[in-house]
Amino acid sequence: MDGAMAYLVATVGCLAGVAGVVVAVLALRRSGAAGSRRPRDPFRLVDDDADALRGDPRKLRPGDIVEIRQTPYGVRGTLRIKEGAWVWYEHLLDDANGTKCWISVEEDPDLELVLWTAVPGSDLNPGAKKVTLDGQRYTSRESGQARFKGVGNTGLNPSGSMSYHDFRGPGGTRLSFESFEGGAWEVARGEVLHRAEVRIYPQADSTERL
Repeated sequence: MDGAMAYLVATVGCLAGVAGVVVAVLALRRSGAAGSRRPRDPFRLVDDDADALRGDPRKLRPGDIVEIRQTPYGVRGTLRIKEGAWVWYEHLLDDANGTKCWISVEEDPDLELVLWTAVPGSDLNPGAKKVTLDGQRYTSRESGQARFKGVGNTGLNPSGSMSYHDFRGPGGTRLSFESFEGGAWEVARGEVLHRAEVRIYPQADSTERL
């Protein structure tokens, strides 16, 4: 074999070896990616989002279970509240100890969840631009009148009218005044929930829906 032919054979052999190494590396990478892929979580709205909400609170209804900060609550009633084109929901909750609270769900435009607890015995009224409760000052944010429809155990008529006045405090804390059917103002504190703090467990025998 002359020098030129020997050089050609050696070059072809070298290229074949390099190609074999590349194929082997790619195969290992694909195998590793496949092995590290996690099973799809059916509760995730966006599978790759570490902050994805577990379940969809926009589909909550009486009978469902909602876990908030690792405490489970049963949904005993739901109000659908509508003012013009704006719609939001209030889901009335009970825990195993009988503690009552509610969670509001609205998109304005982003999905916002707020956990509300009543302030019993308060003589506050929403007329002023700023109000103070327990040393914390709240500023008027918005107010209006709306119509509601309810299902489940709400303690209200199946439908009617309501007035509201919302205030905002330090750190995004909330204070709300609501009056149903011209009744007295009901005062409640609210705190915005992070998506990761809520998980929804729909119940198969829950049939009431607004």
